[in-house]
Amino acid sequence: MPTSAGARKVRNFAIALAAAATTVAASTACDAQSAPTLEPSPDTRQVTVVGSGEVQGTPDTLTVSASMEFLEADATSAMNQTNQRQQAVIDGLVGLGIDRKDIATTAADLQPQYGADSTAIAAYRATNSVNVTIRDLDKASEAIGLVVSTGGNATRINSIAYSIEDDSQLVRDARARAFEDAKDRAAQYAELSDLTLGKVISISESGGAQPPVPMPMQSPRALEAAVPMEPGEQTVGFSVTVIWELT
Repeated sequence: MPTSAGARKVRNFAIALAAAATTVAASTACDAQSAPTLEPSPDTRQVTVVGSGEVQGTPDTLTVSASMEFLEADATSAMNQTNQRQQAVIDGLVGLGIDRKDIATTAADLQPQYGADSTAIAAYRATNSVNVTIRDLDKASEAIGLVVSTGGNATRINSIAYSIEDDSQLVRDARARAFEDAKDRAAQYAELSDLTLGKVISISESGGAQPPVPMPMQSPRALEAAVPMEPGEQTVGFSVTVIWELT
């Protein structure tokens, strides 16, 4: 059993620890209360507006999704023919000047095909798909024609999609237009309210470069002739919400 003096020392030490903890907690609470806040005062007069901006750019890249497909009674035969035909297409595209790094395999499938009774396997369907990025648009028509002529009836052109490889400047221009549109709207509201446009309280944005829209292509037989290709224009758009203080 501890002595009376020892018990008093333990008790006094516990009280000191509790007091220190209380002091730390109080200090933390004071710090939290004194921390600055970005929220405007409830009596701050403000105006919230949404501005939008768009710019157009000409696509400089074309992505083609192409597949080779064979249906054979034997799985190995179906896969071998599909792979050989796709390899010939890839070699032809490289010979045309397309970099191998711009040709990417996206699928290599082998699926059984069942007969009328849905139980016995009647054949095997093999598919090999690639995405081809064409950076020289002058070669786009020739490249698609090469895919079709080399692949023959095994060719499946799944889609094509134009895009802008580097749209960073377009994005900056669209963002600037959106902000200027928002500022013009806010200034008009301030004038109508007999007030002056003050500092910006907050900014939030949405939107950006429009993703390339894949376009389905026609059957291989319809592509035996030269394929007319036009990149057109793509739109980069932004929407920005800005809150201004009114003074």
